[in-house]
Amino acid sequence: MKKLDLSLSDLNSIFPDDFSEEQLAKAKTIFLKELSYLTHKFYSGKIMTMPKAGVYGFNWFNVWYTPGVSKISTTIRDNNDCSFELSNRGNLVAVVSDSTRVLGDGDCTPSGGLGVMEGKAFLMKYLGGIDAIALCVNSYNKEGKHDPDKIIDFVKMLEPSVGAVNLEDISQPNCYKVLDTLREEAHIPVWHDDAQGTGSVTLAGLINALRIVKKEIGDVKIVFLGAGASNTTIARLIIAAGGDPKKMVMFDSKGSLHTGREDIKSKPEFYRKWELCEKTNPNKINDIEQALTGADVLIALSKPGPGTVKPEWVKKMGDKSIVFACANPVPEIYPYSAKEAGAYIVATGRGDFPNQVNNSLGFPGILKGALIVRARKVTDNMAIAAAYSMANFAKKKGLNPDYIMPTMDETEVFAEEAADVAMQAIKDGVARVEMSWQEVHDKALKDIMEARAAINMMMEKNFIKKPDMKLLEEALEKAIEAVK
Repeated sequence: MKKLDLSLSDLNSIFPDDFSEEQLAKAKTIFLKELSYLTHKFYSGKIMTMPKAGVYGFNWFNVWYTPGVSKISTTIRDNNDCSFELSNRGNLVAVVSDSTRVLGDGDCTPSGGLGVMEGKAFLMKYLGGIDAIALCVNSYNKEGKHDPDKIIDFVKMLEPSVGAVNLEDISQPNCYKVLDTLREEAHIPVWHDDAQGTGSVTLAGLINALRIVKKEIGDVKIVFLGAGASNTTIARLIIAAGGDPKKMVMFDSKGSLHTGREDIKSKPEFYRKWELCEKTNPNKINDIEQALTGADVLIALSKPGPGTVKPEWVKKMGDKSIVFACANPVPEIYPYSAKEAGAYIVATGRGDFPNQVNNSLGFPGILKGALIVRARKVTDNMAIAAAYSMANFAKKKGLNPDYIMPTMDETEVFAEEAADVAMQAIKDGVARVEMSWQEVHDKALKDIMEARAAINMMMEKNFIKKPDMKLLEEALEKAIEAVK
């Protein structure tokens, strides 16, 4: 057994030296899953609530509650916008899901999504200085089907208590109706991170990958594998950022999207997919190998692999090809395999490989910027502004084929992203409050650093207890046994 470090700073080093690349990749996945289970059980989840106001004597209970709090109630009654500054609403996000499309695990029942939603709340606090609550809801109707209107109604009822809503892991086609309805009818930002979030970070990675290979976004041929909420929104944002839809081909489980797909046209609830049928693939190419021949970019968000994307497909791609294999928790093709097949730049959704294209780089900064200026919605322009913010941050650090995106430990990226998104919200006319770029940046950075300092203090004082190293050893043993 190799020596384990609690920081898990070098996962590769804890496994046997004679593991192949494939064994190592599988072992890391199993280890992380096993350790996640053991530590979630150890902590009973990963989120709790704590007061942020002090108790300096027992009469302070009369200030924070009755009779003093009556002044707060009547002030908000007379001007609802005061709730953003007199309560935690202005920095509070509800992470809402019906758990019907949880990562790569599908429908996990409503409460099955709590681990992911708490994870989202965890990242919002640590990376964005945002408070968040995980709310997994039962969307079944009387007929036993998942009803998008139930989620819509729930969010509308919830709206007076939160500053923004992060929709998560809602299966298509319901996710389209839920997001598009609430974006227009709610008065706070309603953001679907699997759609706009994935779209924004993927666009950021693509911008920098194209900078490295010296190709223009409007000139490249792009193939998409997977046509769910993520990839359809990625395609939409790439088109909005200057991509040529006529040079794009998207595949779902039944073939490519094009105007001959009557099965999609006949289902109005899949309107987002039909929009892409009308815009992309004018030649109706229906074979993925043909589509990838000479292609510049492959963006896969489909079935977790490996093997979903075949090396022989990558071999057919053009010069200095770019492969995004972003299925969770296992990419459609491992980076080493894609590189061996000729890919010049490879990105995945995982942090244990180079070029992590993951929503965690986007939503903390995007939502923080929207909250600070009290935006009424997150526009597509704001998502694109976030993409360029992430891309330009990495560019300043110095791009190379293994560094096209910032990493989560680069704290400043979230503050810059918040400021860039806030400026776009003001420009788009959806902000309630106008501030300068520097004011937003400084507030975001202050909140982020205070959140981290509080977490670090609780760790130092043992209010957050260290997991027993035996848990890590147990997870490692299981991973090695499963792969050998």
